Amino acid sequence: MRVRLELRGHQRARHTIPQIFQEVVRRQPEHLALVDAGSGVGWTFAQLDAYSNAVANLFCHLGYTPGDVVAIFLEGRPEFVGLWLGLAKAGMEAALLNVNLRREPLIFCLGTSGAKALVFGRELAAVVAEVSGQLGKSLVKFCSGDMGPEGVLPDTQLLDPLLKEASTAPLAQPPGKGMDDRLFYIYTSGTTGLPKAAIVVHSRYYRIAAFTHHSYSMQAADVVYDCLPLYHSAGNIIGVGQCLIYGLTVVLRKKFSASRFWDDCVKYNCTTRTIAFKSLMKKYCYEHLGNGQDKCTLCGADRTEGDYGARKCGFHYSSVELQKFTREIPSDPK
Repeated sequence: MRVRLELRGHQRARHTIPQIFQEVVRRQPEHLALVDAGSGVGWTFAQLDAYSNAVANLFCHLGYTPGDVVAIFLEGRPEFVGLWLGLAKAGMEAALLNVNLRREPLIFCLGTSGAKALVFGRELAAVVAEVSGQLGKSLVKFCSGDMGPEGVLPDTQLLDPLLKEASTAPLAQPPGKGMDDRLFYIYTSGTTGLPKAAIVVHSRYYRIAAFTHHSYSMQAADVVYDCLPLYHSAGNIIGVGQCLIYGLTVVLRKKFSASRFWDDCVKYNCTTRTIAFKSLMKKYCYEHLGNGQDKCTLCGADRTEGDYGARKCGFHYSSVELQKFTREIPSDPK
C-alpha cells in the first residue's frame, strides 16, 4: 500500500526516475553513490549526475531524439548506470544487452531493439569487431573506456573524449516523459530460443525498487553489495534502484566472486547484498569457518549433505534477490 501511494503521487506529478534521482542529488551531492569493487573507484551523487548529464547533452547534440533507442553493451560499473540514466534524462531508451551474447544472438538483439547507436565497453571490443560487418552501416558505434587510437575499430568513436567536451549541466528542455513511459529494455537469457526484450517503464522500475526497499526496512546508512549483472532487473533495479531512488551507496562487482565476497563486504561496510540463487550463499554459513569442520558450530547444519540452518547463522535466503545481513560480518571470514 505504501509503495502504491508513493507511486500514485509520482504519477500525478509526472515524475520520472531521473527526476527522482535529481532530488536525491540535491539532498546529498557529496554522498557516495556507486563504488566499483573491481577498481575501488567511487562516484558521488554529484559525479553520477554530472556524467549522466554529459551523456544526455552529448546524444542530444549528436541529433538523437526522445524515443530513440541506444544499446549498451558493457560490464557492470558506474559508467553503465550513468549511460542509461543519461539517456533517460534525454527521453531516450537504452537496450541493455547481456555481455555474454555472441554472434547471432547479439546481432538479433541489436536488430530487434531498433537501436540507432551502440555503446560498448573496451573489454567487449573483440566481440563487436566479430559482428561489425553484419550490423549495418546506419548503426553508430561508441567505445567506452581507454583503448588508445590503435585499438579502436575503424567505424567506432571513442566515447570518453566526447563526454569530456559535453556540458554537465541539466538539459535546458527536459523531455515530457512520465512514469508510464519506457525507461529501458532488458532481455531474457535466451535459453528457450533467441533472447526476447522486456519493456521496463519508469513506474515498474520504481515499484520493484521501492517494494524491496520497504520490505527489508532499508535505511539511509545501508550499503548495498550488488554482484549481479546490471543488464538484468535484479542488479539494475533491485540493487542500483536503492541508489537512484533512496540515496543508498551501492557497491558494484561485475560478477559474483566467492573468494572476494567477504573481503568486499568488510572493506565497504556492506549491510545488504543482492544475490541470484540460494546456492551462491550456501557456502557462507559462516560458522563453518576456520577449522575445516563439516558441521556448523551454531546450528548443526551439515554442509556435506547440503543442509544449512541459515536463520540461526544470521542469514535468511529465499527467492527474493535482495537480503539484509542480520548479524555482524565476521572480521576474518574464511
